[in-house]
Amino acid sequence: MEKSGIGKIEAFDGLLSTGKDRNPTGRQLLRDIPLESISDFPGHPFKVRMDEDMENLVESVRKRGVLSPVLVRPLGDGSYQMVSGHRRKRASEIAGFETVPCMVRELNDCEAIILMLDSNLQRERVLPSERAFAYKMKLEAMKRQGQRTDLTSCPVVTKFNSAYEVGKAQGMCARQVFRYIRLTSLIPRLLDLVDEGKIAFRPAVELSWLSDKEQAFLAEIIAYLEATPSLAQAVKLKKFSQNGTLSESVIRSVMSEEKPNQREKYSFQADRLRQYIPAGLSQQQREDYVVKALAYYKRARERQRPKNKRS
Repeated sequence: MEKSGIGKIEAFDGLLSTGKDRNPTGRQLLRDIPLESISDFPGHPFKVRMDEDMENLVESVRKRGVLSPVLVRPLGDGSYQMVSGHRRKRASEIAGFETVPCMVRELNDCEAIILMLDSNLQRERVLPSERAFAYKMKLEAMKRQGQRTDLTSCPVVTKFNSAYEVGKAQGMCARQVFRYIRLTSLIPRLLDLVDEGKIAFRPAVELSWLSDKEQAFLAEIIAYLEATPSLAQAVKLKKFSQNGTLSESVIRSVMSEEKPNQREKYSFQADRLRQYIPAGLSQQQREDYVVKALAYYKRARERQRPKNKRS
């Protein structure tokens, strides 16, 4: 017997959508659709990660089915395209279901893009790269929607106004939206470091102005030095790039500068030191104790040197 995410979802008529979502008979376009008939949204910027949240979703789907229908739009060949619900679709596949409950809605390309992005931007965790490509896609879709002009021949939707609307929905200014979009100019190796939190957001924005070749050099040097650029270093690299003087040697020179937050640090296994340090000390007190012990050891060695020379 075929598994299904929801039984007869036609019973939910009138609960999930407006008249736009109904067919000519007045019934909502809600149905169980085979997973193999639903393709992913092209250029979908949000990653379906196999993390703890996905594991929990799979377990929930396995026990209770998909409680919230996914949103799809029909394609001309009889198949469907996912608009919102990629994670639920993937969870259904992993859980062994053959179909998923869907709300079918007729949407043009721009409407589908904006709906897809808005639904995913509500996630609790959105990676910088996901947000960057999502904002870029949404601005492009809004621009296409506003191509007509009014009596003064000015575009109804300007780039800044679109960015303002995108930012307003996310609680940020238009300038911040444009900063995120700059991240789409980073090569994948650097963008991954941004997603991993190894390169901070503002330095990443500055680095996005480097050419792909310059970014590739930088990625190699970051791996070699095991250090990422500070904002000040990123600004320097950008200026050298704009002046046409950013070579591999210049990148290495800038990246070799000592930064206050990346001075050399020493670390030891706690088990090796525990027997020598009194219990109950704070972190700062333990550090002070080790420094004093090393200072005492150094003085003792210095006192021994003359004796060793005489012998």
